[in-house]
This record gives sequence, C-alpha cells and structure tokens, in this order.
Amino acid sequence: MLDTDFDSFLTGAFGPTVLLHLSQDRILAANQEAEALLGDDALTGSHFARFVAAGMEAFVVFITEAQYRGTAWTRQVTLQSADQTPLQCEVTGRAVYHDGQNMLLLHMLDLETLEQHAAEAEARKIYNGGLIEWHRAQSFFAELERENQLILNAAGEGIYGVNADGKTTFVNRAAQEMLGWTTQDLLGQDIHAKIHHHYLTGEQYPSHECPIYQSFRYEQVNRIEDEVFWRKDGKPIRVEYVSTPIYDGPQLVGAVVIFRDITERWENERKLRVAMDEVAALRDQLEEENAYLQEAISIERAHHDIIGRSDATQGIIKQVELVGPTDTSVMIHGESGVGKSLIASAVHGESSRKRRPMIHFKAGAVSPEKIESELFGHVRGAFAGALKDRPGKLELAHGGTLFIDEVADIPIQLQSHLLDALQNRVATRLGDDRSRSLDLRVIASTNRDVDREVQAGRLRQDLMLHLGVFPILCLPLRDRPEDIPVLTIHLLRIACKRLGRKVPIVTEGAMRKLQDYHWPGNVRELANVIERGAIVSQSDKLQVEIQSQVIQGALPTSTLLSEADVENIRRTNIIACMKRAGGKVSGNKGAAALLGIKPTTLYSRLKKLGLSENDW
Repeated sequence: MLDTDFDSFLTGAFGPTVLLHLSQDRILAANQEAEALLGDDALTGSHFARFVAAGMEAFVVFITEAQYRGTAWTRQVTLQSADQTPLQCEVTGRAVYHDGQNMLLLHMLDLETLEQHAAEAEARKIYNGGLIEWHRAQSFFAELERENQLILNAAGEGIYGVNADGKTTFVNRAAQEMLGWTTQDLLGQDIHAKIHHHYLTGEQYPSHECPIYQSFRYEQVNRIEDEVFWRKDGKPIRVEYVSTPIYDGPQLVGAVVIFRDITERWENERKLRVAMDEVAALRDQLEEENAYLQEAISIERAHHDIIGRSDATQGIIKQVELVGPTDTSVMIHGESGVGKSLIASAVHGESSRKRRPMIHFKAGAVSPEKIESELFGHVRGAFAGALKDRPGKLELAHGGTLFIDEVADIPIQLQSHLLDALQNRVATRLGDDRSRSLDLRVIASTNRDVDREVQAGRLRQDLMLHLGVFPILCLPLRDRPEDIPVLTIHLLRIACKRLGRKVPIVTEGAMRKLQDYHWPGNVRELANVIERGAIVSQSDKLQVEIQSQVIQGALPTSTLLSEADVENIRRTNIIACMKRAGGKVSGNKGAAALLGIKPTTLYSRLKKLGLSENDW
C-alpha cells in the first residue's frame, strides 16, 4: 500500500516503482506492480538492500550518479524477489528532495517480460506480414514437385526440399528408402530435428550450425562430404550432400538437399586405412628385421645342416626332427663353439614358423644395462639416447622364433620380466604404456651348469623350467672325434670358396693330427684352424697348424671370469689331460703329472666335478 505522506510521488508511475529514503535504506512508498514483482505486499517501511542479489557496488554507483545528474539507469544490478528468485531488470532512478531529505524514485523494468513482449510482437508481425509469403512458398514447392515428380523419384540420390522456416516440403522415393521415413512423417515437419539432430558422437547438433540451415538463411551453397543422417529406426547412415538455395524470382524461399548414402564406401575406406596401417606397421617391422639380419649376418653362414656321423650328432638330428614341428620351448646345452646356434636354426627350419626369420639375441654381447631395451624395445625419449621408436627382439620375433643365446647372461633382476612376457604373451616397450601381443617360439642356449647357476642365484628356476621343456645336449667336439673328418671337409670347402682358392687334399697325417687334438674351442676353433690352413697351404695338401688359442698372459687385465667360467675351464682342462694320459692319473705320464698336482688332489677334483671314464 502507498504511504499517505509519499504516495503523491508515485502518481502517474507506470510499472513497478518504489520511493527510497537513501540515508535510511528504507522504502517510503511502493505501488502494487512493485509488490507483485518483488513478491512482498508489505514493502513500505522495509529495507530495499535485501532485494539486491548481486552488484551492490554498481547499485551504489548508480545512486551516486542519480544524485549527481538527477537521473540514471543501469542493468548491472541483479535484483531478487522476497523468495530469492533472481530478477533481470533495468533500473531507472530519479533524485527527489523533500523537506531536506534525499530520496530516490526507483523504477524497475522486468527485462524478461520486455523480451517476451518483443518476441510476441515480432511473431505477430511475421504472422500478419508473412502468411501470404508462406502460402506462396508452399505453392512454389508444390508446383516444383508436381512438375518434376518423375525425375525426383527416378533419381538414385535422396532429395528433399525445405522452406525458409526449415519445414519439409517434399521428399523423393530414394530419400524415403534410405532414411526409413515416409512423406507423412516428414512433410511440414522440422527435418533437422528428424534426421540431423545429433553428431555420431552423441553430441547435439544445433540447427543454426547446420550447413543446410545456412543455405536457406544466408543463401549459401554448401557441399559436405562426411556427416550422418539418422534413420527412423535410430540407426545412423553416413552421407555426403549438397544444399542449394531455391528462389522464386528474387525471393529466397528455401533450399533443396541432394544426398548420397556413403556408409558402405566409408566402411571400405576405413578398412583400407586399417589395412594400410597394418601394411605400414609390417613394412616397418620388415625393415627392422632386415636391418637386424644385415647386422647379425656379417659373413656367409657356414652351413644350414648339422654335420656329423657320430651317434651323438645323429641323436641330435632325431631330436630336432621330433621337436621342430611343435611350438615347444627348447633349451640347448653345450660348451662354447659346439654349434648351439646351428641346432637352433635347424629346429626353426623344421617348424611351421620357418617362413619368418629366427631372431638371434646373444645376451653376452649386450651390456647389462641395455639388455632390457634390446629385448623389449623402447619409444622415443624413454631414456637418454632413445631418439626414435625401436622394437625389441621379442617384437621382431612375433610370428617367428626368438633364439636367446647364452640365456644365463641375462641379469637375474630382468629374468622375471622376461618370464612374465613369455607367459602372458605380451611385451611393453620401455617408456610406453601400450602392450603388444606376442606369438613366438623361444629357443634358448647356455654353456653353464643350469642347476649350479640356479643354486648360486644367477638363474631363476621358474624361467629355466619354462624354457627347458625340451632339452638338447650338444657334446663337445673332443667327445665325438668321428665327426671331425666330415666337419673338416665341409669347413674346408666353405673356406676355400670364400677365399677363392682350390680345395687342397687332407692327408691321413693331417686328419690324425686334427683328431688327436682336444679342441677346447670346439667346432668354432676347428673352423678357424681349417681356414688358417687353407690360407697357408702352398701345395695341393692341407697344412694344419694348431696353435694354442689362449696364450699365457695374453688376456688383458680387464678380462673378468665368473666362477662358472673358471670351473668350466678347469673341467675342460682336466678332461683333456685325462684323455692325453689315456685315463691314467698317477705316474710320470699320468694326468696329475701333466697338471703339476698330486694324484690325490686330482682324484678329489674328479670326484668334485662328477667326472668319470665316460667323459674322456
């Protein structure tokens, strides 16, 4: 209600108006519109500040401006009703002075109501002024469809028309078949809301962002090569379309859309991209394999078959024939130089994986800190010096065979990582978080006593059990002297072919000399002796010069031997001495005398090493 002393100030006020006492922040008078807007029928006498929801600083500036200029207005103050509902208002103030008091006549214009009135006025204007144009556009499209009905329905592309309000005016038969919607479903409807309402990601597609909307609003021809329309059953189809503005004389009346279902083509292109990516990945892998093979095979391979006539060699051949066609893990035991890598190649050659390369990883040839990177690979930046992505040997062997030469040289802390990769058939490059599946066969070799290495804590027993499903023992050359003649002839032919020389004759004396030697370096040492003989032989007879491969004091001081290496050398040396002594321990020509130790000491060592007459 109006205060009887101040109600005269509100006379003639239009809209919500209150009279404020500025120094007291008290409402002196308020009309019914203000009470309705603020939701309080007892405004008079209350404080106005409680109706300011935000922008109090702007409200103070507004009051100051009104007092200084006499009048002011602002939209920077957010008011609220008594129940704290926000009100967007334009506030106008006029300074009033009465009996020496500063007052402010405050008028509040509700912007939401104002906008609603403006929209209603615009709609009324459009309705009143555009009804004729609407009927004219409808008639235009109806005539267009009638004149071209046969052409539209015969076209293989989907065609539909929209008027200037985005309402569907016609749809040809191909469009109905592709979309599943009928003319009854679409005619007179907002077609964007029917078939073009969401992106494939599920995100809403606003109509004002649609290129078709731009055609009938801004007179633009738009060609889109990859979007989706939604069928009536809710399934998307990928389409390419052209939307073209349509005119009736100078008047823009809508647009025609011609579209084509490219779902099958897009899927084929997607499959092609996937296939090309796979081809690129395979090409990269083949390039890596080729680089690896070029690096690994620096000389012509000596042979691709196991050579020998001894029972031990023939037994190995039978084992290779048995295990080769399977995917079983193989562990090859034998001294250095006996041909463990040759046996691994033979096993791989008998398998179904022989069309893929056998990747050779020699653990002892890689520094311990680089073994993990060599096995598992790395991505760029994984560590200092990692300048590009590089697959590891496990990855390169995918689909083929991985030969781990001297597996005992892999650090114990890395063996569990290797076991996990082999058991789970996945490998993760250093610095990467993506695992790659593995399909490979593993062949391993060692020249050490596995049981002793496990007890010493240098080998994990679970890894050896995983790798040693099918063990193959390769005896040293001294234990199969009957193989020396055929190996000699084979190696001599290869050496002479490489050197471009005529193959000399191997005399009985030369062969006897070769068979009498104990060959601590095994077949590798024999190959070196044969090649050296092929070089120094000046006549048609092979000249054999066997030199000790280890010269006293020749080892550099930096060479370190493990306890297993020392024990292996001691074992080999004792066997050679026992063989030269004919199995005799004591006496002037006994093995103890050759070693320079007491017979009792030699007997003790033979027992400790588990050596018997069968070993020599």
